[in-house]
Amino acid sequence: MEREMFEKRIEVKDNDFIMELYGNLDENIKIIEKEFDVDIVSRQSEIRIIGQEPNISIVEKLIAKLIEMIKSEGRLTKQRIRYAIQLINEGNEDRIKELLDEILCITASGKSIKPKTLGQKRYINAIKENDVVFCIGPAGTGKTYLAMAMAVTAFKNKEVNRIILTRPAVEAGEKLGFLPGDLQDKVDPYLRPLYDALFDILGAETYMKYMEKGLIEVAPLAYMRGRTLDSSFIILDEAQNTTPEQMKMFLTRLGFGSKAIITGDITQIDLPNGKPSGLKQVSNILEGIKGIEFIYLGKQDVVRHQLVQRIIEAYDRFENKKKQK
Repeated sequence: MEREMFEKRIEVKDNDFIMELYGNLDENIKIIEKEFDVDIVSRQSEIRIIGQEPNISIVEKLIAKLIEMIKSEGRLTKQRIRYAIQLINEGNEDRIKELLDEILCITASGKSIKPKTLGQKRYINAIKENDVVFCIGPAGTGKTYLAMAMAVTAFKNKEVNRIILTRPAVEAGEKLGFLPGDLQDKVDPYLRPLYDALFDILGAETYMKYMEKGLIEVAPLAYMRGRTLDSSFIILDEAQNTTPEQMKMFLTRLGFGSKAIITGDITQIDLPNGKPSGLKQVSNILEGIKGIEFIYLGKQDVVRHQLVQRIIEAYDRFENKKKQK
């Protein structure tokens, strides 16, 4: 016996919203239709959802939330749609609004930087509430970029006097050999991801102005030894490649009025065999200390190409199989 089909209609006054909702070649709508086994058609300023209950009621809520996203952000990505579907399926559709309300900063190109997942939202809240925050998670979860956005915001609000960005100069599983140039030229390749994020947020001209005045410093971790960093927003990136000694050295640089954010992915350690990672060890040492918080992001927080999430899942399965042998 066939189940009865129902229809619900949503009025959308702005046709641009409908076009953004549908996406290029209707790719956005196809994701929703496949997920909930419904048909979605538009007629002028109206969207019709055809299917069985409770699916069409869920899709009605989802589309309303996606329209809110479009109104807030101007565009809709497939990643945002999939995350909204995940929240809807978990019964957390009301929490989508949390991700729309908070703007961390505006980039040089006029783009709003916002947390895109609830995990990223927890990360931002932890930075606001603590002086030292560790963010551990896979590639593509926004660990460094969001920390950079918070650093720029704190600097512009005069909460700190300078931004210091650092990472260990460790080769990622390959020997680079001799690098030409002076010492700065030799370490710049290791620091390029930090430069890229700064260029995107500040713009090249503002970045160069701040660098020339010494308000922004980008340096390898070894340069931090012996310093006391007051009134600074300090970000240690790729912290999985620090040794325990380097991690202790970095954390004890913290001066008055400063905030330190430490980011890393403990599944991508490039230290020589036998050397322990300072990031893996530190949670056992500092967990529970007031003013320090550990945030763990997962594959559900990945905001890069959708294949990145699948790649992470595949590697997790592979590693789990190795452990079981």
